[in-house]
Amino acid sequence: MTAYGRPTVVSGGRLETLVLWVGFPLAGGAVGAVLAAGAGWVAGLSWAPAQGLFRMVDRMPDQQALAAGVAVGVLAGLVFGALGAADQVVVEVAVDRVRVRRGGKEREFARRDAQVAYRDGKELVLLGADDEELLRQRSDLSGADLAGAFREHGWPWADDDPHRAAYRLWVPELPGLPPGADALLKARQKAMDDDRGKEAGELRTELARYGVVVRDEGGRQHWRLTRSAMPGQ
Repeated sequence: MTAYGRPTVVSGGRLETLVLWVGFPLAGGAVGAVLAAGAGWVAGLSWAPAQGLFRMVDRMPDQQALAAGVAVGVLAGLVFGALGAADQVVVEVAVDRVRVRRGGKEREFARRDAQVAYRDGKELVLLGADDEELLRQRSDLSGADLAGAFREHGWPWADDDPHRAAYRLWVPELPGLPPGADALLKARQKAMDDDRGKEAGELRTELARYGVVVRDEGGRQHWRLTRSAMPGQ
């Protein structure tokens, strides 16, 4: 397909969908059947949780207990499948724009606003004209498929972060940051340490307003400045 054809879609494909909506429910049903069959044994374990529930299942007729166990397991599998589907990432690349969908949310970026795209670990990154991050999206999508899609449609693609050497390890009170950015980095480090991912993401967005780009590695923050935020600009 040429760059002037239809957009190229990069996703987990049919296999991922099959695993989420068929594999998980089947696995859940199997686990439910095993637990129902072994309810009496589990109920006899002094340390086992929900012993009352297992005793109740053990008193049920075998066929009824098996059917209930399978039904509950399938339902649990469907719930896990729905949670997985809500976290799926789909990237659609065209000549003039790229769309990134995750769950029910979609973001679109115009080609004229983008300078380069690359993969940083499991994260797709799109940089703007000021070297700012327009997008940093984590996913399990194939790096080769993403690179092929962007290159196919004429987007600049880098095999590594072109600004990797510019990052500095964040240390409290380290000079060189814009006023107020150090306090935000302190708050973000605490949010990361406490596994508050949503808050850490919001603070990353706030730091971007100061011209600070953040990259996480090994639980530590590394930072660099955008072009316009550099001293003398």
